[in-house]
Amino acid sequence: MTVRLAGLLPGELDEQQAEVYSAITGGRRSAGRQSFALADEDGRLRGPFNAMLLSPPVGLAVQAVGSAVRYDSALTDRVREMAILAVAAHWGSTFEREAHEAVGRTCGLSDREMAALRVGAVPALADPAERTALRITHALILAGELTDEEYDEAVLTVGARGLFELTTLVGYYGMLALQLRVFAGEQPSAGQATALPHPETHS
Repeated sequence: MTVRLAGLLPGELDEQQAEVYSAITGGRRSAGRQSFALADEDGRLRGPFNAMLLSPPVGLAVQAVGSAVRYDSALTDRVREMAILAVAAHWGSTFEREAHEAVGRTCGLSDREMAALRVGAVPALADPAERTALRITHALILAGELTDEEYDEAVLTVGARGLFELTTLVGYYGMLALQLRVFAGEQPSAGQATALPHPETHS
């Protein structure tokens, strides 16, 4: 990966950039056990967070959306992390996959489940609600919409709030994957969207 945007050291940030930096590194992402590093050993932000410093007003809002999706969602931790990994597989985003596989392990995702998600499949899940939520996630990713039947099933399973949060999650992590390509020079991994079969082909 050829990084196109050089990371800024904490001492190089202006006042607005420092506010974004503090919101990312000093917020809920930094509380408790860390599954992946937000900054490198010198304090430069990693992954998609670095680019957020380019436009502090937008970057501050974007990181706040990400924080809300991860920490204020009605979705279960397992559903959230499986959905994020489904987006990462669709975009072929190595950073998203590695970061959220680490988070997923803390939420109880098994190696078998993550291996299936890595190739765009729906794992053999015991919980029917999880299966439905992941099928809906794949429909959002691959079709960009839901049929009336899928919509009704989603609302019945995760609720209207959960569906709104799921659509927000898909859009947010897709945006981060795009920004990783543009600013971090991330090359799509082998499992990117165009190679994925429709989720209905998976059990």
